[in-house]
Amino acid sequence: MSTNIVLCGVGGQGTVLASKLVASASMSKGLNVMSAETIGMAQKGGSVFSHLRIGDDVYSPMIARGEADLIIGFEPSETVRMLPFLKKGGAVITSDRPVMPVTAALGGSTYNGGEMISYLKSLDTVGRLVVVDTDKAIEDIGSPKAMNMVLLGAASRAGLLGDITHEDIIEAMKKKVKPRFVEMNIRALEYADI
Repeated sequence: MSTNIVLCGVGGQGTVLASKLVASASMSKGLNVMSAETIGMAQKGGSVFSHLRIGDDVYSPMIARGEADLIIGFEPSETVRMLPFLKKGGAVITSDRPVMPVTAALGGSTYNGGEMISYLKSLDTVGRLVVVDTDKAIEDIGSPKAMNMVLLGAASRAGLLGDITHEDIIEAMKKKVKPRFVEMNIRALEYADI
C-alpha cells in the first residue's frame, strides 16, 4: 500500500522544502520513498510541483492521473491545476491566498482566488477539502515564509500523511532547515487555527 501526495504552488512558497521534509520523515521511519519535482520556473514565480510516493509498492516517482490520495496546494489556481491527479474521494488541503502571476499583473488582470475555492467546494469528487485562511495564519505566526508548514501541519493533523506525524516532520526539519528558522517553522507546523 502506498500514499501518493502532490504538493503544488509557485516559486518561493516552499513547495519543494515541504516535499523534502515529508520524504525525509518517511525515510527515517524506514519507508520507501520516491519523489519528483518541477522547479525550473521556481525563480520566476511560475508553477512548482512535487510528486511524492511513499510505501512498499512504489516503483516510479510520478503519480498517474487519478491516483493521488492528497493534494497540498500553496496557491488556489495551482491546486485546481493539479486536480486531474487526485483520485475520486481524495483529499485537498489548500491555501486561500492567491499569487497572481507577474504576466497577469502586468496585463491588468484581476484574480482573487475566490473563484478557485468556490470551484473546489463544488466538486463531489473531492472527499475532504480543507481551506486554510493563510493571511490569518501569516499574521498570527509573523512570517509569510512559514505558510508551507501551516499547510503541512494541517495535513498531518488530519492524518493525511500516512504514518508521518508532527514529531516526524519536526525531526526532519531539524536536519533540513537552518537552525534560526526551526522554531518559527515548528510554530507554523503546530498552528491549529484551521
